[in-house]
Amino acid sequence: MEARQQISKSRVLKVESKESWESFMAQAKNQGSSVFVHFSASWCVPSLAMNSYVEELAAIYQDILFLNVDVDEVKEVASKMEVKAMPTFIILRDGIPVNKMVGANPEELKRRIEVLMNH
Repeated sequence: MEARQQISKSRVLKVESKESWESFMAQAKNQGSSVFVHFSASWCVPSLAMNSYVEELAAIYQDILFLNVDVDEVKEVASKMEVKAMPTFIILRDGIPVNKMVGANPEELKRRIEVLMNH
C-alpha cells in the first residue's frame, strides 16, 4: 500500500501501452512540451537506480513531460524508438527525438536537459 501511495505522487508517468504513448505524445505536442522518456526494465539494476533521480529531475523541470517505459511491457514503443539497452533516455520535441543517451549518468542527463531548456 505504501508503494502505491508513492506512485500516485510521482511526476514521472508510466506508459502502459502503445495507445497511452500516443496519447502522451499528442498531449505534449498540443501543450508545446518537450518529453523526457526513461526506457527501463524491472530486471535492470541501473534503470532502477535512476528512477529516483528521474523523479528529482521531473520535480525541477515541470515544463517537461516525464515518462517511463518498461521495455518488456511496451515492446512496440521501445522498438519504434530503437532502444537496445537499458537504461536509455530520450528527449523529444514535437514528437521528434532530439537527444538520446544510453547508460546511468545523472550529471550528463541533467546537463542535456539544461541544454534543451536553454534553446
